[in-house]
Amino acid sequence: MEEIIQEIKDSNLGRIEENVSLKKYTTYRSGGTARCIVYPKDIPSLVTILRMLQNQKIDYKIIGNGSNLLFSDKPYDKILIKLSEFDWIDFFGRNKVRVGAGFPLIKLCIMAMKKSLTGLEFASGIPGTVGGSIFMNAGAYKSDMGYIVQSVKILTKDLRIINLENKEMDFHYRSSYLQKHPGTICLEVVLKLHKGKKDAINEVMQERRERRLASQPLEYPSAGSVFRNPEGNFAGKLIEDVGLKGMKHGGAMISEKHANFIVNYKDASSEDIKYLMDLCKKKVKDEFDIDLKVEQELVNWE
Repeated sequence: MEEIIQEIKDSNLGRIEENVSLKKYTTYRSGGTARCIVYPKDIPSLVTILRMLQNQKIDYKIIGNGSNLLFSDKPYDKILIKLSEFDWIDFFGRNKVRVGAGFPLIKLCIMAMKKSLTGLEFASGIPGTVGGSIFMNAGAYKSDMGYIVQSVKILTKDLRIINLENKEMDFHYRSSYLQKHPGTICLEVVLKLHKGKKDAINEVMQERRERRLASQPLEYPSAGSVFRNPEGNFAGKLIEDVGLKGMKHGGAMISEKHANFIVNYKDASSEDIKYLMDLCKKKVKDEFDIDLKVEQELVNWE
């Protein structure tokens, strides 16, 4: 590991941070220490880094804003790659935008609104990156990224750069081509929006922000909805119905505002958070015979 870190440094392929707390890099504000985070400065640098890692058979993981991840409290000794430098954006034509995978989704929504482009309002409260939103097919208010994506530039597992059109991305509820093809990486996205009225778009975004503040525990660190909604039902209601709303374990709590949120209200460990996840799954299964599916990714728990 030391040799490959030094090789990346010597090759001037991007910035490196070593021995960093994952509390700084996940919205849960929990997790152990990461041995190394690499920030490739561009796409060719990313390809070179991945080729080096593959040649040395060293495992790695791509992360965005950490808004959908729960790292364990153990040290993480694989290479983390953060695409923060992939933050380019270009509005072109009447209603299209080309944007890098590392660009913040909320910032993109605000910029689109200022250009009187509608279609992204649903995402204005999702605290992830564009790449993460494509991977998860992030959505809200009965819409998701699959409705507005025209094409996605991806890096395949064998390090080929290809473009996939919307239909090829296989978007479904919180799912995409990227999830079904491990090792593929979103590099850049072209979105097709629509012309609208800036004031009306802003009004929708503000109204939804107020609704989120009223219904979601945004005052505490969390990773958004923990479980996917079962067909014809709501995970939060099921958790509330089994009496777990407000349940605490260590520094973690099932939110009193919205039972499908687990919050870090008092320096919670990842173990505290996962305990409550498992408890929700068990209670709902026992009482309703429904298997709740975790929407978030659990990393380094094996």
